[in-house]
Amino acid sequence: MSKEPFRPYVAEKTTLKEFSIAAVLLGLVMTVILGAANAYLGLRAGMTIAATYPAAIIGMAVLKLLKGSILEENIARTVGSIGESIAAGAIFTIPAFVISGSWKDFGTFEAYLRSSALMIVGGLLGIFFVTLLRRVMVNDPDLPFPESVAASEIHKAGQSGGGAAKNLFVAMGAGAAVYLLGALKVFSASRDFIINVGEVGKSVIRLGITKTAPTLKAGGVATFAAPAVSPAYLGVGYIIGPELGALNFAGGLLAWGLFVPMFMYLLGPEFVANHAPLDAHGAPQALNWAGQADLVWKFIVRPIAVGGMLVGAANTLFKMRKSLATGIKRSVSDLKKTAAGPSAGQGEEQVGRLDRDLNIKVVGIGLILVVLAMVAVYFWFSGNIVASVVAAVVMAITGFFFGAVSGNLVGTIGSSNNPVSGLTLSTLIIAALLMVIIGVSGSSGVVAVLGVASVVCVSSAVAGEMLQDLKVGHLLGGTPWKMQVGDILGVIVAGGAMFFPLYILHSANIAQGGTGFGDRALPAPQAGLMAGLSQGIVGGEMAWPLVVVGIIMGLALVMVKVKSPMLVAVGMYLPLETTFAIFIGGIIRWITDQMAKKRSLNDAQRARTENAGVLVASGLIAGEALMGLLVAGYVFFTKGALPPLEWAGSNWLAVLVLIGLGAFLVLKPLNSAGKPDEPPPPQAVA
Repeated sequence: MSKEPFRPYVAEKTTLKEFSIAAVLLGLVMTVILGAANAYLGLRAGMTIAATYPAAIIGMAVLKLLKGSILEENIARTVGSIGESIAAGAIFTIPAFVISGSWKDFGTFEAYLRSSALMIVGGLLGIFFVTLLRRVMVNDPDLPFPESVAASEIHKAGQSGGGAAKNLFVAMGAGAAVYLLGALKVFSASRDFIINVGEVGKSVIRLGITKTAPTLKAGGVATFAAPAVSPAYLGVGYIIGPELGALNFAGGLLAWGLFVPMFMYLLGPEFVANHAPLDAHGAPQALNWAGQADLVWKFIVRPIAVGGMLVGAANTLFKMRKSLATGIKRSVSDLKKTAAGPSAGQGEEQVGRLDRDLNIKVVGIGLILVVLAMVAVYFWFSGNIVASVVAAVVMAITGFFFGAVSGNLVGTIGSSNNPVSGLTLSTLIIAALLMVIIGVSGSSGVVAVLGVASVVCVSSAVAGEMLQDLKVGHLLGGTPWKMQVGDILGVIVAGGAMFFPLYILHSANIAQGGTGFGDRALPAPQAGLMAGLSQGIVGGEMAWPLVVVGIIMGLALVMVKVKSPMLVAVGMYLPLETTFAIFIGGIIRWITDQMAKKRSLNDAQRARTENAGVLVASGLIAGEALMGLLVAGYVFFTKGALPPLEWAGSNWLAVLVLIGLGAFLVLKPLNSAGKPDEPPPPQAVA
C-alpha cells in the first residue's frame, strides 16, 4: 500500500502574505527580547529555555491583531526564536574570556566588536551549513522532529483561537511584578543562614547571620540558604521536573552541606588570609562566616565541580554515541545527496516554492567569507597567525560536523535536549590540544581556543534551532529561502544586540559589590568550565588535583547510574538558594501532576494541563528575566541600587509570596484542562 504523499498546511499554489515588514520586525523584536531573557537565565541558573513556543504564541497574538496570515506567523516565530540560540552560545563562552582574564575590561567598544563578531560569524556559519543540508534532512522519514510537529500544531490551533497567549502574558506579568517587589526589598527574595558547629564534642549549632569576622579553632561552618523567591528558578524547576530538580539540589547540598564546612575546618584561617580580598592598606579583609564560606566554595569546591561537569558532558556524549555516529554518517550522506540532486537555488524554474533555498553560490561565497573573517578575528584576538589559521580550520571542520549532528539530534529528540555544551566542550578540548601540539601557549592560545569554542557553540545552537524552524515551515507550507533570509537578519540583529544584556548584568553586579561573571550572583557555570579547561590545557593554570577529585566523583556518579551527573556538578557550581528554588519548582510540578491524576483527566485534558504548565513556567521565567534586565539597567545607568522598601514583615511576606507562586503554578495549568469532550491540543515538549 503506497504511503500518502505529504501535503503542507498551506498548499504550494496558495498565495498568502509571508515575508512582510510586520512579521520580520516582530521577529527581530522577539529575537532580542527572548535572547536577552535567556542570557539572564543562563548566567544565573546555567540553563536556557526553548524560545520556539513563546515566539509562536506571541507572534500569533500580535499578528492576529494585524490580520496576519499563518505564514507571517511562521516567519515571525522563525526570526524570533533564533536569538535564544545566539544567547545560549554567548553565555556558554563569551563570559569565559572575562573569567579567564583574557579580556581585562568588558566595558569597551573593542569588547563589543569582539563579542558581536564571534556571535554573528558563528550564527552565519550555522545558517549556511543547514542551508546545504535542509532539503534532505527535513524530508528524512527517520527524523520525527517532535518539537517541530508540536510548534506547527500550535500555529494550526491558533487559527481557531485559544487561551495560550493569555496564560503566557499573565505569567510574564506575575514574574515581572514579583521580581520587582523582591528587588525593592518589599519581601526578602533570598536569605542565608549560618550553621556553626562549635568545638568538637560540644555539638553546638547556631542559626543566623554572623556579622563579625570569626576565627576557626576546632569547628566547621555550613552555609544554608532558604530557596530564592524567584519566579524564574521556580519555572525552571517546573519545566525540568522533580527528578532532575532533585539531582541539581543534591549537588548544592553536597557543595554547601559537606565540602564547604569540611574544607573550612581543614584549611583554617591561613587559607582565608591567603585568598581574601585586600583592603586599602594591602592587608586581607576581615570576612564574616558567609564571606569565608564563599572563598572556599570559589577556590576549592568549584574546581571540583568543573571536573564533575567534564565527566557529565563526556557521559552525555557517550550515551548519545550511536545518535552522534548516525548524525555524522548522515551528514556526509546528506551532503553527497545534496550535491548530486538539485542544488540549493539552482534550477529555480523547476523547483517549487516549498523547496527553494538560498542560491548555492550565495551560500558558498558566504562560507568562504565567514572562514576568512574568522582568521582575521582570531588574529585580532591573539596576534598569532599560525594559531589563527589553525583555529579557523578547526572551527570550519568541527562547525560543519557538529552543526549537522546538532540538526540531526534536534530532529530526533528536540531542541530542548540538544547537548550543545557537550559538543562545544569537545571542540574546545580538540582546539586546546592542537594549540599545545603546535607550540602555542599562554594568553594567545587561550584566546584562540575560546574563540573556536564560541563560534562552534553558536553555530551548533543556531543550526539545531534553525533546522527545527525549517521543519515547522515545511509542515506549514513556508518558503525555505525566506525563512533563511529571516534567520540571517535575526542572527545579525541578535549578535549585535546580545552583548548589551551581558554587559549590563556584569556591570550592575560589580556596582552592587560583586565581581561580575563567575561570582555568586552570575555563576555562568558553562563559561566557568570553558575558561578553566582552556587555562588548564593551554595556559597551565588549572588546579588539576581538585579537578581530578571532581572527575573521580563524576565517574562514581556514572557508575551508580545517576541519571544526570552533569546536573549534580552544575548544582555544586551554583549558589544553594538557586538549586533549592529549582528543586521547589520541581516539587510544584510533581504536585500538579498528582492533582491531575486524582481528577481523572483524559488524555486531551492532561495534554492541555501540561501545555499550560510549560507556558506558565516559561512566562514566569521571561517576566523575571526582562524585569531583571530593567533593574540591572537602572543600577548600571544610575550607579545605585533601587530604593529599599524593607519592613519588619519582609521575611514572612517572602514565605507567602513563595506559596502564592506555587499555587499559581499549580492552579493555572489545572484550570486550563478544559472539558473532557474537547479535542486534544498540540503537545508541547518541555
